[in-house]
Amino acid sequence: MMESTEVLNQSQVSEFILLGLTNSRDIQFFLFALFLVIYMATIFGNLLIVVTVACTQNLNTPMYFLLGNLSFVDMTLASFATPKMIVNLIKNHKTISFAGCFTQIFLLHLLGGVEMILLVSMAYDRYVAICKPLHYTTIMNKKVCVLLVLVSWLLGFLHSGLQIPFVVHLPFCGPNVVDSIFCDLPLVSKLACIDTYIVQIVIVANSGVISLSCFLILLISYSLIFITIRNHSSTGQTKAHSTLTAHITVVILFFGPCIIIYIWPSSNHSVDKFLAVFYTVITPILNPIIYTLRNKEMKTAMRKLWGAFVNSRSNT
Repeated sequence: MMESTEVLNQSQVSEFILLGLTNSRDIQFFLFALFLVIYMATIFGNLLIVVTVACTQNLNTPMYFLLGNLSFVDMTLASFATPKMIVNLIKNHKTISFAGCFTQIFLLHLLGGVEMILLVSMAYDRYVAICKPLHYTTIMNKKVCVLLVLVSWLLGFLHSGLQIPFVVHLPFCGPNVVDSIFCDLPLVSKLACIDTYIVQIVIVANSGVISLSCFLILLISYSLIFITIRNHSSTGQTKAHSTLTAHITVVILFFGPCIIIYIWPSSNHSVDKFLAVFYTVITPILNPIIYTLRNKEMKTAMRKLWGAFVNSRSNT
């Protein structure tokens, strides 16, 4: 037993190989251009939302404050693995260091946890605004909004920090090929030289149950809101439906891949890779698209901000 432990320690893996999406060079170059454009659009779109919310007095409300924070998280969520994935598409040797791999895992679960709580916070904000409008400014004051954001980051750190120690100390002594575009707990833990059944249970209990629980809470919350707005006027009802539809769309598209990956993992690696791309590349750009294109206040604020920027440039 002691001898085998020494062998494991001596042959510790120092890097992992990421297989990526495809071996076809033509497809790789096409995906390189496509993902690069999407990534740049993601950063620009979410950054524009953050700047617009911060610089526009009319958007100094709890909903837009939370939306600005959500956009910041989406920018970082898009950046933890996408740049590496884009570069790997044109590289022959697709490797990542041991430390880099677990940094990706930590950031993935940190930012994923933060976004989950932020989406729950946004649902709570809409619930108070629609179901308790007379008490909205009292309940959703500035301190409460800041507290919700701080709690989301705290829970994100706990969500990520509780899982990493179970995997980072596992003995990785042989296989080092990760059949994905980035490192994640389910795939990396399977490469360990010991039975990881308990670790897999911990991953499902943490990531899977949290994802499913938040998703169910959000569905129940929005269902209650929809029931409440039935008694509103047609104009208010239409506006509320529009806002809630945008929120629910983001919730389903964000939580769908999480639940499938961590609770009902597919035996088909192509499906897992598609979900990984959707979660890290596509989902972060949906926030600016859905919230901006469907929101007249945001579009008006962006136009005014752009006009002010152009005027300041022309005056100089």
